[in-house]
Amino acid sequence: MITGAHSIIYSSDANADLDFFKNVLKFPNVDLGHGWLIFGLPPSEIAVHPAAESGSQEFYLMCDDINLFVEEMAGHKIICSAIEDQRWGFLTYITLPGGSKLGVYEPKHARPVNP
Repeated sequence: MITGAHSIIYSSDANADLDFFKNVLKFPNVDLGHGWLIFGLPPSEIAVHPAAESGSQEFYLMCDDINLFVEEMAGHKIICSAIEDQRWGFLTYITLPGGSKLGVYEPKHARPVNP
């Protein structure tokens, strides 16, 4: 029934953010024409959290080693926030070239097996 998920990041500098995902994170991609890139993502998961109001979503990337990730980003002149030790994982935020904040974390929680 469901074959995948499609996430969107809105950006005031889309070209810089496209370059980041393509050349820094090295995500595989297809060009749909006119520079319109669609990136492949690593295996994903989704969680539903209770909230007072519906309608809000969040998007995070996950990594195996948060300290190594921060070190690699420093090599690309990408600044990461201080690593937060959360109950569910070790979290940092990067600022994409277009200005959006993106959370990246090393999970402490169990991960589902992707089909």
